[in-house]
Amino acid sequence: MLKGINQWCYPEGTSLEKVFEYSSNAGFDAVELNVYEKNGIGLTLDTTAREAEMIVKLAEKQGLKLPSLSTALLWKAPLSSPDERIREHGRNIVKKQLELASVMGIDTILVVPGLVNAETSYEACYELSQNELRNLSAVAETKEVHIGVENVWNRFLLSPLEMARYIDEIDSDYVGAYFDVGNVLQFGYPEQWIRILKDRIRKVHVKDFSTQVGNITGFVPLLSGDVNWTSVMEALREIGYHDVITAELTPYHISPNELANDTARHMDVILASGTAAQKV
Repeated sequence: MLKGINQWCYPEGTSLEKVFEYSSNAGFDAVELNVYEKNGIGLTLDTTAREAEMIVKLAEKQGLKLPSLSTALLWKAPLSSPDERIREHGRNIVKKQLELASVMGIDTILVVPGLVNAETSYEACYELSQNELRNLSAVAETKEVHIGVENVWNRFLLSPLEMARYIDEIDSDYVGAYFDVGNVLQFGYPEQWIRILKDRIRKVHVKDFSTQVGNITGFVPLLSGDVNWTSVMEALREIGYHDVITAELTPYHISPNELANDTARHMDVILASGTAAQKV
């Protein structure tokens, strides 16, 4: 498996040159970039094909692959919104992700499918977001880029059985799961999710989580939480997953490159054959 790190692991405003430099020097194989509105560092909704190709070359100079593309923009423009104008904006965000990924040779984009809240019921979120993704799957197929639906803290798709059904009902080879290990620990076991989702999994995020904290502030550096990494790696190997695993962690504000160094070492332990990652 390849060792990847998300752009969000560095402080906001860190140049792509530094993101790639820090990541390469730490020993990562890949970087996951993010799409921003208009004023972010790197890829935005206004990025042209030529600009995207230049970013690929910048990564290649550091010996890095760009296997996936994420964004936080769908939290503000969810595909589950009852407002058609908001859903349209969400569709356009996903289409831009697909367009950029196709140009850059990226095979998977991360998509937050929808949000359950006071305005959007669980049932409405399911139906609206699924319909949008079903339509977007045709664009994904044309671009030959996979849509990875991520399990996030959005009060939606709370079990692996439901997530598997949700994906299967879309009925597209280009829609699968972007599985986040740490995001399920509050209400499940990631190794069980992996064995149920199986080959639906397109990419994997890794973060750790302290169940003693038990809320959104409970995410902690790798190896310092309650994820049973031995069981997780056993499950990934069991289903034949051989792609990238990408760290998505809160950045260090002092010496930001040290997060890359620390995380790379932690991931080496996680990726080891098994006993080295066993929790004491």
